[in-house]
Amino acid sequence: MKSDKAFKSMLAGIGASLAELRIKKGYPTIKAFAERYDLPEIQYWRIEKGKANITLKSLSRILSIHRLSLHEFFCLMQDQKVAA
Repeated sequence: MKSDKAFKSMLAGIGASLAELRIKKGYPTIKAFAERYDLPEIQYWRIEKGKANITLKSLSRILSIHRLSLHEFFCLMQDQKVAA
């Protein structure tokens, strides 16, 4: 199903962008980041790998750590996509 493939691709893109933000923040591992910000490590790993259907609530919580709004995050993702 084409829409399912597009959805999985979107989740993978969100996860990759979150991983990039985590690394830029100085956390080379998911474990260190999850422990520091009291996030469930396995769930956060699934989000970064694009294997979890992330909710807006979870995404907002993670983005607040990076001091980004949903709008800023998706604009950043769009800018990265255009640059690639």
